[in-house]
Amino acid sequence: MMTRNKAEKEKRLAAEVRRQVGAKAMTRFLRTLPAFRIDADIPDRFRDLLDRLDRAAGSPSGSSGRR
Repeated sequence: MMTRNKAEKEKRLAAEVRRQVGAKAMTRFLRTLPAFRIDADIPDRFRDLLDRLDRAAGSPSGSSGRR
């Protein structure tokens, strides 16, 4: 059984990770990594799906500058 103190620490840690992952600086950093970079020559159907995903996620730029 988890103690209340440990549960609170895990809850705070999870909140901090979510905050940092959602930060604009983290987004800019991740876009520089090859694994998170989108190829310019992807098929239109995949680009459209990615744009829909951005809109659904509430991305302020819509297409995240993929074009």
